[in-house]
Amino acid sequence: MRPLAVLALAIAAPAAAEAAVPAPEEAAAGRFAELALACVHLEYPNKIAHVLYGDADVRPPRELTPVFYGCYDWHSAVHGHWLLARLAHLHPEAAFAAPAREALRRSFTAEKVAVELAYLRGPGRASFERPYGLAWLLQLVAELRAWPDAEAAEWAAVLAPLETEAADRVRAWLPKLRYPIRVGEHSQTAFAFGLIRDWAVVAGDAPMLALIDERSRSYYLGDENCPLRYEPSGEDFLSPCLAEADLMRRVLPRAEYAPWLARFLPGISRDGNPGWLAPGIVTDRTDPKLAHIDGLNLSRAWMLLGIASGLDDHDRRRRALEAAAARHADAALPAVTGEHYEGGHWLGSFAVYLLGGSGR
Repeated sequence: MRPLAVLALAIAAPAAAEAAVPAPEEAAAGRFAELALACVHLEYPNKIAHVLYGDADVRPPRELTPVFYGCYDWHSAVHGHWLLARLAHLHPEAAFAAPAREALRRSFTAEKVAVELAYLRGPGRASFERPYGLAWLLQLVAELRAWPDAEAAEWAAVLAPLETEAADRVRAWLPKLRYPIRVGEHSQTAFAFGLIRDWAVVAGDAPMLALIDERSRSYYLGDENCPLRYEPSGEDFLSPCLAEADLMRRVLPRAEYAPWLARFLPGISRDGNPGWLAPGIVTDRTDPKLAHIDGLNLSRAWMLLGIASGLDDHDRRRRALEAAAARHADAALPAVTGEHYEGGHWLGSFAVYLLGGSGR
């Protein structure tokens, strides 16, 4: 795989033409697919966020959440399934496509979904996987909805009860959320809003689209001078500043977005130099929290490309955004190997989100 070459093609494509963004090269896609295939049904090691109300609640993950019990934690299992769907969609004739389909077929049954739904509705779980895991669940269903494949449509129908539950939880939560969540990990609102909004477009859910846009404007429209120099925090895998900018280019009309971005991130270079934003440095990939920085570099790369896509071709900031994206991708993609499970159970999804052109 040549990440810079792939990104160069994406950068050269028209900003508004998502179809022009190239899929990951098949060899690289196969490597990422193997990471997900190795973990979506691997139950242990497992980290569950599970409230116990009695001895009866002490049960193994495969019984608690029989669809999404692998890949170490629930949200990683969700986006591991998304990875397999995305790559099988992009590369239907690849050698990994049949095993990916079989893994999805094994997971997506009405019986298993019914147990998942009952778990989500259990006592003490009102905030379960909110918003990160719920957003990835909606992104998974969006991928299945957008895939012109009969079996994918069947899987989307099977997952529909979970899709409805996730969307309803977001709808109930956002009117009560007075402040945005500006962190670099799972609870961040800006990144989740982007995934949820993209799902709403695919699903044709106009009320959700209106809610996300209203909340985004309420939370973020007046922001200025985001302190990008304070990033990253030591365990970030999402940039609070770049995620917000990537969300707002979805929400704001292009003519409104350009001046908003100038106020929000005034330090973006205008001479094409990528040095205005250096990639994060990973010191120990065997540490599950320190390994987050590889994910930060990947998510920064796709957010930078997303921000660039919201600007006119003649905008002098585009080249610096694109160059910084390539620099971050080049720093992170070689680390997506699966050598250490701390990163191997989730970084493949971030690599595919970047190289597969998702979100743009």
